[in-house]
Amino acid sequence: MTANQSPVEPRPDVPDPTVDHAVPEEDVLRGRAVERLKKKADFRMHLLVYVLVNSALVIIWAMTGSGFFWPAFFIVGWGIGVVANAADVYLVKTPTEEQITEEMERLRRR
Repeated sequence: MTANQSPVEPRPDVPDPTVDHAVPEEDVLRGRAVERLKKKADFRMHLLVYVLVNSALVIIWAMTGSGFFWPAFFIVGWGIGVVANAADVYLVKTPTEEQITEEMERLRRR
């Protein structure tokens, strides 16, 4: 940029000609599918670590005299997180394009 040139400010009312705003539906569905598969894989890993760590804690408890069952605090506390993660993966629905558009319009009105 030379001294005579000023930076061009993008105007929100004029679309950027260098950006292709038309995204094929196939690409959108593929992106959502990849995201969902990643969430499922992450949940399975979370569940595996939960089971392994808590099993080790129960073994340690059993080997140290089997007194008060202190691993219950870890099992219940961490279990709440595992249940929340499972709900996010399997129960929460992906927002539809209509819901996304409505939310964008609501944010624009602010």
